[in-house]
Amino acid sequence: MKRHLLTIGGGLAGIALTVALLQAGASVIQGRQDAQTSDFTLETPDIADVPDLADGGMDPAKTTAGEDTPVLAAPADPAHEDPATTVSTGNALPQAEDKTVRDIAPEQFGLPDEVPAKPLERIEPRTPLSQPLARPEPVPAVLRHPVALSAGLIQFGDRLLQLEGIEPEKADRICGETGKTWPCGMVAQTAFRNFLRARALLCTVPKNGWQGTLTTACSVNNIDPAGWLAENGWADAAAGSPLAGKVATARQSRLGFFGDDPRDLNTAPAPREETLHPGDAETGVDMTGEGL
Repeated sequence: MKRHLLTIGGGLAGIALTVALLQAGASVIQGRQDAQTSDFTLETPDIADVPDLADGGMDPAKTTAGEDTPVLAAPADPAHEDPATTVSTGNALPQAEDKTVRDIAPEQFGLPDEVPAKPLERIEPRTPLSQPLARPEPVPAVLRHPVALSAGLIQFGDRLLQLEGIEPEKADRICGETGKTWPCGMVAQTAFRNFLRARALLCTVPKNGWQGTLTTACSVNNIDPAGWLAENGWADAAAGSPLAGKVATARQSRLGFFGDDPRDLNTAPAPREETLHPGDAETGVDMTGEGL
């Protein structure tokens, strides 16, 4: 029991001794700082003693000789400053180099520097990269079983043929004034079918046939079907067509597209009956495989 009391007492005594030593050291340090620090008084100059910087420096009358008083120099005028005597500092801007400006006037590049005195020599054109496709040689052919889709447009199976010299027409064309319109495209189609009457046509076509729509000249029993449509007013002449005169005559006579509804007046032109004579038979290549 005594041993425990001695141990506790010794610990408390050690703690008290440590605290005493710390307090004594702090007092010694504080005493040394007070001894080394002298009385310091901050002096504030009078406002009257401060020179006016706006007047270019300090007043010479108030400046006494022998005093280390800095003299403020007036700022130099950049316009009158000599570049040769200017001291380069870290904030000084680099001077631009004197470079010759290049003239980019267009007339300087329009012609070469040296123009040859002799005339230019024209060389031969180069040969084409590929030979142009030769157009198939046209041949007369007999086309059978025509179907008139409109005035001037004829169908032969899966091929179409537009008569040369007239503008393509549509079967749904409407003519006449407001309130007096009539289906002139359908009437023209009917008149053209009555003219053809499923007769064979002699046309100039490519030797190996054609696909799509072919524009060419034809004849029916030595009659030009395009001319028949033009003189009866069922067609408009194409640009530069020799049928323009017939179309103009039909327009003046108010025929076909240029007149009134012929169904009301019963003046639809009847197809002319043609009689074949022994020497008038059409000759040509039968492209359908049937006889004339």
